[in-house]
Amino acid sequence: MSVLLETTEGDIIIDLEVEQAPKLCNNFLKLCKAKYYNFCPFYNIQKDFSCQSGDPLYPLGDGGSSVWGLINNDGRGIERRFFVPDTDSSSQRLRHDKIGTISMPLIPNNKDDEMVVGSQFLITLADNLDDQLHKTAAVFGQVVEGFDTLETINKSFCDDMGRPYKDIRIKHTYVLEDPLDDIEGLDFPPTSPEPSEKQLSTVRLSGTAEKPEQEEIEDDIAARKRDQEARAQALTLEIIGDLPHAEVKPEENVLFVCKLNPVTKDEDLELIFSRFGNIISCEIVRDFETGNSLQYGFIEFENQADCERAYMKMEGVLIDDNRIHVDFSQSVSKLSGAWRNKVNLQRERKHGRSFTRSSFRAQGNSCGREKTKSFNQQKI
Repeated sequence: MSVLLETTEGDIIIDLEVEQAPKLCNNFLKLCKAKYYNFCPFYNIQKDFSCQSGDPLYPLGDGGSSVWGLINNDGRGIERRFFVPDTDSSSQRLRHDKIGTISMPLIPNNKDDEMVVGSQFLITLADNLDDQLHKTAAVFGQVVEGFDTLETINKSFCDDMGRPYKDIRIKHTYVLEDPLDDIEGLDFPPTSPEPSEKQLSTVRLSGTAEKPEQEEIEDDIAARKRDQEARAQALTLEIIGDLPHAEVKPEENVLFVCKLNPVTKDEDLELIFSRFGNIISCEIVRDFETGNSLQYGFIEFENQADCERAYMKMEGVLIDDNRIHVDFSQSVSKLSGAWRNKVNLQRERKHGRSFTRSSFRAQGNSCGREKTKSFNQQKI
């Protein structure tokens, strides 16, 4: 008994172990014959391990249904979505020993405390995986043709959930040999039906579209990694008390101005930018020791609209023979500074000055000096 899966990446022919796993084979074969798997995506792709399919509405579906769950003439369709697979000794001898072994993942049935299966199936992408899969999936078949298709699936570029960036789907299913009796009450369409609107809504990137470049995917992965690192750093600053919260964002009414002439003064810069609206503060950042300009500063406007007009008009303008660069500020130091001062003031009012951040540092330094003194005395 054999089934052909026509996928967007090529054909896969599967021989079913009907004598050793009759219930599993009957379920899979009749689902193929009923065109249940048409337009099913491949997902949970783990390189050199396995790929999974069988839920027609992944990732929006409910996990799929066995062939008996599709029959609702007795009102028990929902109850029959899952069934207990073959458990005799012959079925237990089937192993995930070869690449292309096909099995159904076992899930716990809370009602009867048994392991059951439905419509989802997985295909191994490497040899000798039975140690990992023997107790979590029930074998019922073996791929005999289409290993090049499995290799393509194995090499597909996927997100963190194992879903390929370009959809890989089952286009059609063909039953090549079926010695089993048809199930009463189950419809078998003569041709493959068109995908439903709900199925079409699950499309990520059509299988007919061009394959994404590897560089684009690597850039996306690098961007997500940078975002994760930035979030981690922000969380660290929140923990140590330098940020009010990790998701803090810069104010939208503050401009960052750089490439200033060292002779430009705060009042000069404020006078030039004040024609766009009221300015709350204008500060050129200076060296702490020498007082010399570091040639950049921040301008805070009273409202955001004035800030945006200044941004649009002042980029590249000459000020004191220097062509300045203007951008929206990405700094949150003012926000975090005001927040720290507020928190320290609350601590001081409640506990006294010894509980402020600066006093903690002073106490730490004092404690360190005392320990060093004590240690030196012990050495002497």
